[in-house]
Amino acid sequence: MTRSVELALDLPPRVVNAGVGVHGSTGPHEVFRLPRLWQLHLYSYSGRLELGGSAHAIRPGYLSLVPPGAEVHFHYGARRCEHLYAHFRLPGGGERRTVPVMQDAGADVAVLSGLLRQTVAATAQSPARASAELWTVLWRTTGLAGGAEGRSGSAHPALRTALAHIEEHLAGPLTVPPIARAAGVSHTHLTRLFREATGHTVVGYIRRRRMERARHLLEASTLAIPAVAATVGIPDLQAFNKACRRELGASPRAVRAAARGCLPDLCG
Repeated sequence: MTRSVELALDLPPRVVNAGVGVHGSTGPHEVFRLPRLWQLHLYSYSGRLELGGSAHAIRPGYLSLVPPGAEVHFHYGARRCEHLYAHFRLPGGGERRTVPVMQDAGADVAVLSGLLRQTVAATAQSPARASAELWTVLWRTTGLAGGAEGRSGSAHPALRTALAHIEEHLAGPLTVPPIARAAGVSHTHLTRLFREATGHTVVGYIRRRRMERARHLLEASTLAIPAVAATVGIPDLQAFNKACRRELGASPRAVRAAARGCLPDLCG
């Protein structure tokens, strides 16, 4: 019975194809198999997925992961069923993380949808950027079930809402009052929830998430450093450089150079 899969995320995925899948028009049942590629789907319809003797309900906002070579049976509940998808290879062979075949994205659905749409948009023109976006999706997917830093279903609903709000608005100005309003709690209550779940203040958590995304983009994409800075909400290059040195221990160029195994002056 296939209920979960194992992901090795020590290296970024290679996105082979990504887009919006439309199914159901040719019939209520389809069989799908990708011999060498993983499948990730984020659904906007209801139906059923069968894999390895296990049946999984499909609901809007659910996300599935299917390993290479697995035969999947899809049963559709309507004549037009859409989902965001990514087909990819995982080159990593390090530590593995167990992830359910199917899980409810919950409050993270808007963030995951946005990241997948960015993956789709970047696939043709910037494969490295698509890889970085999907890598973020996969890491967040491991946290849906595991509850890392308060993202589990058992976390306080206000905290889940606040975390999703932060991810969705990471590229813009972020202050605590609007986050607290979005979460429906007071500034003080939100601060307490963050300290209990993450060990950080809200501002400290935002700073850390910005630097985690910056590291991903510097190491795994060819996005220009000014664009990376803008993407993580620190468009002032001097401030971004200081933040990288403080949080990552090196300048943006040095972080990128270290990932490519060359000197900063030669990496560009």
